[in-house]
Amino acid sequence: MKKIALFNWSSGKDSALALYKIQQANEFEISCLLTSVNEQFQRISMHGVRVELLQQQAESIGLPLEIMQIPEMPTMEVYEEVMSKTLVKLKNQGVKYSIFGDIFLEDLRKYREDKLVDIGFEAVFPLWKIPTKDIIHEFISLGFKTIVVCVNERFLDKSFVSRVIDQDFINDLPDNVDVCGENGEFHTFTFDGPIFSKPIKFEIGEIVHRKYEKPKTESSNTACDSNGDDAFDYGFWYCDLI
Repeated sequence: MKKIALFNWSSGKDSALALYKIQQANEFEISCLLTSVNEQFQRISMHGVRVELLQQQAESIGLPLEIMQIPEMPTMEVYEEVMSKTLVKLKNQGVKYSIFGDIFLEDLRKYREDKLVDIGFEAVFPLWKIPTKDIIHEFISLGFKTIVVCVNERFLDKSFVSRVIDQDFINDLPDNVDVCGENGEFHTFTFDGPIFSKPIKFEIGEIVHRKYEKPKTESSNTACDSNGDDAFDYGFWYCDLI
């Protein structure tokens, strides 16, 4: 019998390739796609993609969608409480594995594994330690198509947002930016590829700049924080997809 798992779906390229590899291996039965959504704006956390497009992805992939409603800039305690309640519910439905598209961030992997083991889950990382240059080239060669919906201005300027990732995009990336954006340099929305029954249709809307406020106290670190003490010195460029 196949192992029953949930898939942590961000809507972006790493999730799409990880799901493709899981489906090809045929070891797991995916019970649902799990995505956290900003409760106030009804957009995917950090990516800023509208829930309507997320729902279209799930429909095209052919898997149920489980949405976690997360407050704007939640504390770690709030985020973990929502996550725990969701996982307990899914565990009671027979789910025992949680699949991620992470590639090389050791501290993030340990955090995920430690939290999951407390609930009785096992984490699975199908892309782990694969060189990111290999990942992005495989992604493109398989026929996936993805658009950049968010860039961190610490690493990239406005010109990179709203671009579809291809070889020209890769060539234009600065040397200090990972080609998969694994350090949070950019986020994507995948709209076509072998996991979809049909492409996701959208139009490019407004491009906006947003800067997040730094927590007022050390104890109020948020689940949306980035690496480094200067994370809140920079903003993000978002491309609205309609």
